[in-house]
Amino acid sequence: MKLKFPKIEFNSPVVIWYTLISFLILMISFATGFDVTNSYFTCFATSTSDPMMYLRMVSYVFGHSSMQHYTGNFFLIILLGPMLEEKYGSKSLFFMMFVTALAGGIVNVIIGTHGLRGASGIAFLFIILCSCTKVEAGKLPLSMVLVVLIYIGKELFSGMTTTDNISQLTHIIGGVCGVVFGLYYNKKHPKE
Repeated sequence: MKLKFPKIEFNSPVVIWYTLISFLILMISFATGFDVTNSYFTCFATSTSDPMMYLRMVSYVFGHSSMQHYTGNFFLIILLGPMLEEKYGSKSLFFMMFVTALAGGIVNVIIGTHGLRGASGIAFLFIILCSCTKVEAGKLPLSMVLVVLIYIGKELFSGMTTTDNISQLTHIIGGVCGVVFGLYYNKKHPKE
């Protein structure tokens, strides 16, 4: 009896490419002692005449500090992303990720006190978007309200009580973007 292996399908191009590019950048960063990540994939305020500041306001979502940082974010992104990409489409999901990254980068440049890197804002976007998948016209799912209260409440509490190097503000921005996009896209294309 001959074993037949299933054909591997490239089912979620935005999520898969994002995962692979971020992994490649992490490997290059290990090889260069994180010079690449610090220079191109960490968001921090510099002179407004520095064009790299504007690139880093979005590119920081590809940079990670360690394998643990990377896997912590991408386990969630790979778990939730394909379902979201199937529901919203690749272009819409890419747009939501871009806007979330840009919003986090802008806020970090304006009020941040340290360099920002990582995909946690995108992961929070995905968490909240998943809780919005069954939104019907005129209804707000209790599950979404609870997820927002728990995750954003936890981040607000962490931001006030800890002095770690994690940007709770970026997590909150990802969550807020998830609520806005989830409600907007579900209102525009209600579930039948």
